[in-house]
Formats: sequence, structure tokens, C-alpha cells
Amino acid sequence: MKENILKTVKGDIFGGITAGIIALPLALGFGVASGLGAAAGLYGAIILGLFAALFGGTRTQISGPTGPMTVIVASVAALYSDNLAAVFVLMSLSGLFQIVYGLCRVGKFINLVPNPVVSGFMTGIGCIIITLQLNPFLGQPSSGGTLSAIKSLLALPNVNIQCVILAAAALLIVFLTPKKIGKTVPPSLLALVACTILAVLLHFSVPAIGSIPNVLPEIKIAPIDLKTFFDILPLAFGLSLLGSIDSLLTSLVADKQTNTKHDSNKELIGQGLGNMFAGIFGGLAGAGATMRTVINIKSGATTRLSGTVHSLVLILILLVFAPLAELIPIAVLSGILIKIGIDIMDWEFLKNIHKISKRDTMVMLTVLFITVFGNLILAVAVGVVLHAIFKKIPPAQHL
Repeated sequence: MKENILKTVKGDIFGGITAGIIALPLALGFGVASGLGAAAGLYGAIILGLFAALFGGTRTQISGPTGPMTVIVASVAALYSDNLAAVFVLMSLSGLFQIVYGLCRVGKFINLVPNPVVSGFMTGIGCIIITLQLNPFLGQPSSGGTLSAIKSLLALPNVNIQCVILAAAALLIVFLTPKKIGKTVPPSLLALVACTILAVLLHFSVPAIGSIPNVLPEIKIAPIDLKTFFDILPLAFGLSLLGSIDSLLTSLVADKQTNTKHDSNKELIGQGLGNMFAGIFGGLAGAGATMRTVINIKSGATTRLSGTVHSLVLILILLVFAPLAELIPIAVLSGILIKIGIDIMDWEFLKNIHKISKRDTMVMLTVLFITVFGNLILAVAVGVVLHAIFKKIPPAQHL
């Protein structure tokens, strides 16, 4: 009995430490990509990771900033660049919505989103992340949205060759690191450290992520006027739906890895508490993170202690190593995020698209197009409705 407890604790500690190390470059990258800064990404990973671990319904889930959530927050941050308080209020409101979903026990319904809709949405998110990182890859300022990023690229911007070298090096490292080395040192962390050292040693003149306060976060949320509140309310609702879908999909992955069953409503409450407090303390909203969760489980984690350890590791990094993190070039993060964008895309669906029914393909491509060039929440809504219509039409009649 005692040996089993020690084995469990050891697995949770090792899993949490591994997940925390992997989360560092992702939190910093998503923070910068969101427009709120690297510190916001780190704060979000700490706060959401801790609350979701303590109060969520998936014992081994690691939560923090994710690609889909960052894309929405970035679009809102660009819209309210002169009033970032509204962005933090929006994230807290999205957390409140998630708590309400959990209390009203709607978790099981969120899990019913059709697979072609999820596939199109995730592939679209991957395309957005890649597109938005091309400007930083070339040493240019980030753009506020997909269309503006494309316009900027078509204008043939001046290229900072030093940024390209660093971003390309980071991309090569995350793609080509041998699996044996990757099991010991996460490729994204290896890219982050190696390319930052390269930039410092060669005295590269490239934009860096800048100041990260090496103190625990303080309350950042501030009052906003009533008009702004009602303007951001539907955006908060959309963000909460996205975060809920994102988290519960990761919970399903964790179930398969551990042969357990999560409590979807409890998970929504835990995610909601995490996002609510992340917004209050200036952190980036997030969700259950699939890659970090799987690595946590494969490292031996079996209980919610692992998620707590993950947050404690990030707190230690924040308090001790923040001055060093300030040196990280933005181009390096862009290389890492491009790899994440590629990984998010549903390549299995794309590779087998010729074998999939025409109606599912149409749903997937419709959601993909609207996600990239329109509204993310509208994309999911249209996809669900279109899928339902096709289900009602007899097989001989639909495409």
C-alpha cells in the first residue's frame, strides 16, 4: 500500500515537472501571440492550471493557454488595444459562463459536437496560427488578424534575416529533434534555450519578448463602462463555448489514455474558476491542453497533484528565471508556434478526405473556411446546423 502511494506521488511529481517545463515556451508564445504579453501567458498557465487541477473533473488534465483560445483573445485584444481592461473582464466573464454551464450540467451536450465540425475548426485554427506567425518569423510586427496578416505579407515587407535564421532554427529543432532526446528534453524548450543563446552570443539585433515581472500576479481587472460590457458579453459567451469544447475534447483524450471517465460538469466548473481568476489577475484564458496532458500521463501522472505541481514549477520559473526569459527573441517563439499550428490541424481527416462522405467533407471545409476568414463561433454554429440538416436528408438526396 505504502509503495503504491509513493509510486503514485512520484509519478505525479515527475509528470507535473515535465508538463511545467513543456508549458513554459508555449505559455510565453501564446502570451505574445495574444497581444497581452508573455507575462499574461505565464500567469494564465499558472492560475488556470492550478484551479483546473484542484477543482476540475479530469484528474490528469493539464490546463493553460491554447491555440484556439489565444486566437480569439488576440482578435479581441486588437479590437480593444486602447482598453485592455475590457479584455481581462471578457476572460473573467467567460469563466463565469463556464461555471454556469457546469452547474446547469450541460457538459454532456458540449461533447456532442460532430467530428467534421471539430476537424474543420481545429484545422482552421492551425491555419490561423501559422498565418499570424509569418510576420514575426520575418522580423515584422504581428498583425491583428488573418486578413491583415495576409495583406502585410503580400506587401512584400522588409525581411530581418537574423529573425529568419532564429525562427527557422527553432522550427528545425522542434521538427528534427530525435525521439530519444525529446523524451529527456522537450523539443520546444530545447529550441527556446538554444536559439536564445545563439542570439545572445552572436549579438543579434532582434525584437525580444521584453520585461516579465518576477513577482506573483496582482489584480489587473478594472471597471469598464456599460456599453463596453454589453459589447464584450457575446464575445465572452463565444470564448466560454470554445474553452469548454476544447477542454472536454482533451478530457476524452485523457480518458482513453488512463481508462478512466471524467466528470464533464465538474471539469467545466474547474475551467471556469481558472479562467475567471486568470482574467482577474491579468492572465491569458485557456483550456485543457491535449499535448501537455498526454505527456503528463505518459510521465506517470495519475492524480490531480500533477496539475498542481505543473503550476508550482511555473511559479518557480517566474520568480527565479524571469530576467533570463526577457531575452527570448519573438522570432524563436514564432517558429515554435508554427509547429503547434501544424500539429493542431487534423491531418488524419485531410489524408483520408477521399474516403470520407461528401457531406462530412462539405461540413469540414465550410467550418474551415469560416474559421479562417470569418468568425470562430459562427463557424462552429454553421457546422453544427449544416451537419444536422444533412442528417435529416435521406442518403440518396444529399451530396
